[in-house]
Amino acid sequence: MAAKDMMVAKDIMTKQVITVRPTTTARELARILTKNQISGAPVVDKNGQIVGVVSEADLVAKKGRHVKAIMSTKVISITEQTPVERIASLMTTHKIKRLPVLRGDKLVGVVSRADIVHAIAMGKHIALHTPVYDL
Repeated sequence: MAAKDMMVAKDIMTKQVITVRPTTTARELARILTKNQISGAPVVDKNGQIVGVVSEADLVAKKGRHVKAIMSTKVISITEQTPVERIASLMTTHKIKRLPVLRGDKLVGVVSRADIVHAIAMGKHIALHTPVYDL
């Protein structure tokens, strides 16, 4: 498969990203995750800059009334041109389920493990060296 045919983040990312603010309460976060059937979300400041990521695991494992107390501030992000194989590798290596997609410093999407699995289910050719069961 030629490099230009390789699937990249923009091919599979979710563009309508549900975000939360650092001041969102833990209870409201739980409502947002449940209502939208997602397991985590990027955390953005008032200017829309990504400042963290928060997940169900953070909600369950950490104590805090607000997202800022439980979110992960070490954000691993990708660009729209990041190959899906690289995305899978990052998810496996860092044991994470979603990666924010940035254009410069602007959040333009998110790729979750479910997006990769969906692409595989749709018959898209993805050259994964990481077994899907490790994602």
